[in-house]
Amino acid sequence: MVGMAENDVYVVWDDAVTGYNFGPSHPMHPLRLDLTAKLAMDFGLFDAENVHVNPIGEIDEAKLARLHDPDFIAAVRQAGTAEGLDEQDATKYGIGTEDVPGFENMHAASAMLFQGGVNAANAIISGDYLRAVNFCGGMHHAMPGKASGFCVYNDAAGAITEFLDAGYERIVYLDTDAHHGDGVETFFWDDPRVLTISIHESGKFLFPGTGFPADIGGLKAAASAMNIALPPRAGDAEWLRAFDATVPQVVAAFEPQVIVSQHGCDGHRADPLTHMRLSVDAMRIAAERIRDLAVDHADGRWLSVGGGGYAIIDVVPRAWTNLLAIAAGRDIDPAARIPGRWAAYAQTKTGREAPLSMTDGFDGSFEPWSKGFDPEAELDRAVMGTRKNIFPFFALDPYFD
Repeated sequence: MVGMAENDVYVVWDDAVTGYNFGPSHPMHPLRLDLTAKLAMDFGLFDAENVHVNPIGEIDEAKLARLHDPDFIAAVRQAGTAEGLDEQDATKYGIGTEDVPGFENMHAASAMLFQGGVNAANAIISGDYLRAVNFCGGMHHAMPGKASGFCVYNDAAGAITEFLDAGYERIVYLDTDAHHGDGVETFFWDDPRVLTISIHESGKFLFPGTGFPADIGGLKAAASAMNIALPPRAGDAEWLRAFDATVPQVVAAFEPQVIVSQHGCDGHRADPLTHMRLSVDAMRIAAERIRDLAVDHADGRWLSVGGGGYAIIDVVPRAWTNLLAIAAGRDIDPAARIPGRWAAYAQTKTGREAPLSMTDGFDGSFEPWSKGFDPEAELDRAVMGTRKNIFPFFALDPYFD
C-alpha cells in the first residue's frame, strides 16, 4: 500500500470470532469482543482514515500445525463434534474441563483467533504497516499440546513465529495480563531470539501458578524470559512502578526489531478472577508506554493483542478501545463520555448500566524506581527479585539502573 502513513494500523475484526463461545455461564463470554468492537465504532475508530479493519479469512492449517501438536489439533476437532472426547483424552488435552469446555465447531472458532495473529504479523512483515491490533486474540495460556486457562490455540506464539520465519532475530513479547503468560514463554523458552516479559500477580496466589523471578529461560537461552511476579492487591501506582523498574531498561538493552504485547485487562479491580486493583487508566498508560518503547527501540513496529478480562461491560470494551486508539495515534481523552448509543446497546445486552466515561479517575502518578528502592515494601522486594535475576545478563545494575 504505497503512501500509507506511519500511524496506519491494521486491525483484526470479524463478527465470526464470537463463535469462540464456551457457553453463557463461562467468564470468557464472546459479548466482550462484540462490545469492544461496537465501542470502537462509536468512537469513530473503525471509520478513521488510518485504521484498516480486516476480516480473518481462510485458516492456514499448516501454520497452526507448526506450533500445535497434530494429535492435539485432532482432539480439538473431535471436541467440537456431537460425540466429543472421552474422559481420558479430555484430561490429556485440557478440553472438556471447567476452564475449557468443548463446544460446537471448536477447532474452527479457535483457529480464527490464531489466524488473526498470523495475519496481523504479516501485515507488519509486509512493510505496509508498523502497527497491528488483534484484540480478539491473546490466548497466552495455550500450550503446544494442551489447552489451558480458556485458551486453545496460541495466537501470540503464532504471530511471533511469523516474525521469526521472516528473519526477525530479536522479538520482545510483553504480557500485561494479571495471569502469567506461561504458554508463550513455553513456546520460546529455549529461543534466544525471543525475550518474553510477563508482569502479573504472583503464581503463589493465582493461576497458572508459574512465572517467578528465577524463571529466566532455558539452558539454550538464558535471560530470554523475565517475570515480574507482584503481590496480590497491587494497585495502579505499584503496578506502574513495577513496570517502570523493569521493562524499559531490558527492552532498551535487548534492542528488539518488533514488540508483541498482550493486554489482558483482568488485573482491573472490578474483574472477578484476580486480586489486582488496577484501573483502565493504568492500562491506558501502560499501552502508551509500550507504543513509545516500540517507537524508541523497534522502529515503531508493534503488534498488540487482547487477552483475559471478564468484567465484560465495565472494563474490557474501554481497555481495548483505548488500546486501538493508542495504536492508531488517536488517543481518547480519559474524560470522554461513553457514547449513548453504545451504553444503550450494552444495557440491552447485559441488563446493567454502562460506565459513564473512559476513566476510573486515576491520574497516572506513581513513584519512579529512579527515586530509590524501599526494602521494607513488599512490591519493591518482588521487583528487586526480578532485577537481580535478569539485569546482570544485560549489563545492567539491579540497584541503580
